[in-house]
Amino acid sequence: MKVLVIGSGAREHALCRSLSLDPAVTALYCAPGNAGIADVAELHPVDALDGAAVAGLATKLGAGLVVVGPEAPLVAGVADAVREAGVPCFGPSKEAAELEGSKAFAKDVMAGAGVPTARSYVCTTPAEVDVALDAFGAPYVVKDDGLAAGKGVVVTGDVQEARAHALACGRVVIEEFLDGPEVSLFAVTDGKTVVPLRPAQDFKRALDGDEGPNTGGMGAYSPLPWADPKLVDEVLETVLQPTVDELRRRGTPFSGLLYAGLAITSRGVRVIEFNARFGDPETQVVLARLKTPLSGLLLAAANGTLADLPPLRWSDDAAVTVVIASHNYPGTPRTGDPIEGLADVVDQDAPDAYVLHAGTRRDGDAVVSAGGRVLSVTATGADLTQARKRAYAAVARVRLDGSQHRTDIAEQAARGGAA
Repeated sequence: MKVLVIGSGAREHALCRSLSLDPAVTALYCAPGNAGIADVAELHPVDALDGAAVAGLATKLGAGLVVVGPEAPLVAGVADAVREAGVPCFGPSKEAAELEGSKAFAKDVMAGAGVPTARSYVCTTPAEVDVALDAFGAPYVVKDDGLAAGKGVVVTGDVQEARAHALACGRVVIEEFLDGPEVSLFAVTDGKTVVPLRPAQDFKRALDGDEGPNTGGMGAYSPLPWADPKLVDEVLETVLQPTVDELRRRGTPFSGLLYAGLAITSRGVRVIEFNARFGDPETQVVLARLKTPLSGLLLAAANGTLADLPPLRWSDDAAVTVVIASHNYPGTPRTGDPIEGLADVVDQDAPDAYVLHAGTRRDGDAVVSAGGRVLSVTATGADLTQARKRAYAAVARVRLDGSQHRTDIAEQAARGGAA
């Protein structure tokens, strides 16, 4: 089978890496891709937001499956255009992708499905914002209603900061603060059957100790040794399946990757948000542990045959990914800096480490930075302690002037605690 992956980040590199190791994949393409993806897939230029262009490329290449990575093309209806061209596509329709495209829509779906989540207000005026902030009190949680590349949420004890963010966004969801550790759980679905993957935890803040500004994610790990072994089954029963059933009931079936961001609160599991695609950087660690060939799983979701698949197979190993970011990220990042040491990542201290590219491009013979999050250095090991040691040994070999990374990814979890 020929597979075309749409996107250019570390999530897409992780998808391409897994697909490149899949014996059922006879040809692998990525559009537009990046400098690292070029090592495992044939790159093609395309405007990822142009459904007709993506569908045309898929048809030209003879793709038997298109996998749409980022959220913006899904919300723009790219998956619809691909399916209309007669090509199986992994990714929800434009209507179903509103589950991520609009926080207000997601809250309405959760209410209809009886899914546990935070109490909230949808606000469009300064007066409504003030009422909502006063109703919940500190810490304040303010979410841009639309897409914001993982950086549209402000959690703060400063009411003026919360108000300023709300007014800058326009339409926002303001909700009660949820205590407890956060968990990311992916599920593959064909609109009826839901197959959960293994949970992961990511790190949104830029600095160690969960300090600094919010980012798209500075690292992740899996498994979660501190989590209840029944967590996945509970979330499947109370969150994932009811949400898929509710969307189908509304005439908006969701087929693709349903991502539940969860808070394990003192009152039980609560949904923080839904995403309509694989998350970054959690995908890097979840796919590192998946032993079932990826193409068959994604194709079954696209074709509506998930119920016919055998149970997924998983490695018992742990996985850790550490994001190397550009100077000044998550502000305006500096780009164009040479990246050195990529060929030196793997040695006896990091035998199961590898680098997944995000914001990179080729400049002659050199690889240079081209975005905020530049690389996801990923490693596996018998446990989180060994995976961390290997990941950070690999990070130490990468040289990027002015770069930054967190030094505490999975540190608490390796000791049995939750971040």
